[in-house]
Amino acid sequence: MKYNINFLVSQLLVETLIKLGLKHVCISPGSRNTPVTLAFARNEKIDKRVFVDERSSAFFALGMAKASGLPVAVVCTSGTAAAEMYPAIVEAYTAQIPLIVITADRPEYLKNTGSNQTINQTNIYSANCDHFFDPGLPETSLFYLQGIVGTSKKLL
Repeated sequence: MKYNINFLVSQLLVETLIKLGLKHVCISPGSRNTPVTLAFARNEKIDKRVFVDERSSAFFALGMAKASGLPVAVVCTSGTAAAEMYPAIVEAYTAQIPLIVITADRPEYLKNTGSNQTINQTNIYSANCDHFFDPGLPETSLFYLQGIVGTSKKLL
């Protein structure tokens, strides 16, 4: 059987976050974040909310986290979608409300090529977040997979 490495790594991320206590996710589906979206969608252990608008999704996640006191994940695709979530991220950071922000990005070889929706989103939230992790292109090496799990543990 052939597996999609993007989906496998996404499943590992989702399973690890759930094992660490994540209970809710707000998802804005897009092309680049399809593997993460599918990993959350196929997991019955987590409450999922879907939003077309990334800004609405992030503010809904902020409200859920504020009400529950627990981290809530928010997922979006790459480009300006990541920028749309920034106002809610600033509010969460300022009020010390736990959000886990998962965005897709283009691989390095597609950046700065004039492609549609290509922005520099590396560490885009740096002034208003505690942790940033860019896993790069997925690999099947043990070192890479341990990095995904280890980084997930720092988030919760």
